Amino acid sequence: MAARRLPGSLPAVICAFLVLVLSATWAVTTWSEPAARATAPAENSPDSGGTPADVSPEADDDGDLPDDREITPFDTWHPAVGHLDKRLLKAVQEAARDARDDGIEFVVTSGWRSKEQQQRLLDEGIEKYGSLEKAREFVNTPEKSTHVSGKAVDIGPTDADDWLIRNGSAYGLCQVYANEMWHFELLTGPRGTCPALLNNAAG
Repeated sequence: MAARRLPGSLPAVICAFLVLVLSATWAVTTWSEPAARATAPAENSPDSGGTPADVSPEADDDGDLPDDREITPFDTWHPAVGHLDKRLLKAVQEAARDARDDGIEFVVTSGWRSKEQQQRLLDEGIEKYGSLEKAREFVNTPEKSTHVSGKAVDIGPTDADDWLIRNGSAYGLCQVYANEMWHFELLTGPRGTCPALLNNAAG
């Protein structure tokens, strides 16, 4: 008995059905991936809970901050933030999250610095103030700078500094110098007592 041939229209119907299924699958994938990327928290956002990203090899390895964007305590791709002491960085990030609840945003105005950058800042200070002695009130030497060791961070703007001065000890963060309301270091334990202010960077 000869095999029965399928009607000519059936293969066409099957092919059309398969094309529709494949098209629908492609459309769902194409539209869902951008949506997922848009709604997922960034790796270093305050709400991500993720680990810090590696420092970007394209960032300035002196720790000098860019002029065209603000750097936050969560921008660990930048050496100024990524090379901070881990305990200091954790405390600043925790404080930044809580400050955000009060409508305050932290900006890192300076963090880790290379020895070379610190020396340049000191040289500029000497030129500006006229002597090493006077410049040392604002800029430490590379050997003594806590920025070079990653144990200091400068925070702005002024409302963020004011918030940290009032609340920083809850995280172990303390203002160090009376003439620098923006300079903070981890000088006590959480909810501890900060030491008395030094007059300036020269002591």
